[in-house]
Amino acid sequence: MAGYEIRIANCKKGKSLFATKQYEQGDVILEEDPLVSCQFAWNAAYRYLACDHCMRPLETPEQNVRRLSCKPDIVLPHSNCYESNLENVTTCDHCGVLYCCESCKQQAYVIYHRSLCHDISDVQHPVMVLLEAWKQMHYPPETTNILLLVRILAYIQQSPDPTAAAAKIKQFCHRTVNEDAELVHKLLGDQFTDQLNTLRELTANVISGDHIQQFLTPDGFCTLMALIGTNGQGIGTSPLAMWVNNVLELTMSDDERQQLDLFIDKLYQYVEEESGTFLNTEGSGLYQLQSSCNHSCVPNAESSFPYGNHRLQLKALKTIMPGDEICISYLDECSLQRSRHSRQKELAQNYLFVCWCERCSAQSSQPDCTSEEDMSDEEVDADD
Repeated sequence: MAGYEIRIANCKKGKSLFATKQYEQGDVILEEDPLVSCQFAWNAAYRYLACDHCMRPLETPEQNVRRLSCKPDIVLPHSNCYESNLENVTTCDHCGVLYCCESCKQQAYVIYHRSLCHDISDVQHPVMVLLEAWKQMHYPPETTNILLLVRILAYIQQSPDPTAAAAKIKQFCHRTVNEDAELVHKLLGDQFTDQLNTLRELTANVISGDHIQQFLTPDGFCTLMALIGTNGQGIGTSPLAMWVNNVLELTMSDDERQQLDLFIDKLYQYVEEESGTFLNTEGSGLYQLQSSCNHSCVPNAESSFPYGNHRLQLKALKTIMPGDEICISYLDECSLQRSRHSRQKELAQNYLFVCWCERCSAQSSQPDCTSEEDMSDEEVDADD
C-alpha cells in the first residue's frame, strides 16, 4: 500500500505530495518511470552514448573515463563492480538509434517512436532540422530539450485513448505566467518570441494530428514549453560514478583504501582537465508522481537515479510524519547554499513562483542582494 497521497495543498501550490505513513531517513518513498524522457541535444552531440529510451549509458566505466579524459590507456581496477550488460544493446530496425535492450526498444516504439522514427543521417529530415535549430538557440548547460516536447506529442498521438492522454498531460502545471508576481518563464520572455514561433512551426513539421493540434497553436505551444521547463525532471546517469560508488563499498585494508582514493581523485582530475564538470549522460523526463512534489529550500526528500537509467527513486532525507508534505529541492546543491535572494531569483525564472518555505521566511530580513553573482548581474543590467 502506498505511503503517500496527492492532494491540493492550497490554491497557489496546487497538487502536492503528502505522507500517509512515517518515513525515516533513507527510506524509499516511491519509484517510478517517466511518461517520456529524452537525452539533452548537446549531451548527445558530445558523444555521451545512451539508450534512446531509458538513458542507460552504453559504455563501460573504463570506456567512459577514457573518453572523458582522452587517456586511452587508463585501466580501472575492480571492473566487476559495474555490470554494463552491453551485449544486450540493440538498434531500431528502421532508423538505427540505440537501445540498451529489446524491452526498451519495444516500449519506445509503442509509446512514441513509431511516430518519430526517421533516417538520422538525413540532415534535412524535419526532426533533424528542429533539433539543430534548438541546439543553436540553447547552448550548454541545458535544462531541457525540444525533443522531450515532441515525445510528449507523440505519446498523446500513439495512445490507445489520445483524449485521455492529452488530459493527463494537461494535469501537469503548464502555466506560462505567474500573475501574482508578474513572472514569465525564462524560455518564454518577449526576447524569445521569434524563437518560439520558429520552434512551433518546425515542431508542426515533425508531428501533427487532431488530438495534438491544441498544443501546436501559439498559446498551446507556450504552455507545453512551460510544462517541460517547469516539470521536466533532470536525469543524470554515469557509469564512472556508479563504479566509484560500488568500489567504495568494497572491504579492503586502510592502505588499499588510501591508494584507491588517490587513484579516483586522479581520475576526476584528468576528466576535469579535459571535459570540465560535465561528466554525466544528461537529459530530462516527465514524472507523474514526483512532479507533485513542491520545492523547499530545506527539503525532506530527494530524487536520485540508482539504477543507472531514467527510473527515479524518491528517498526521505529526514523523518517524515503522516500528514507532512513531501518536498524536494528544485535547486542543485550549489544554488541551495546561496542567499535567499539568489535562490528566489532562480526559482522565479525557472519555476514561476516566489519561494516562502520555512528557510526563506526565516531569512526574510536579509537584504535583497547578497551574493557576488547577483551584484554582477545587476552591473551588467546597468551597463545595458
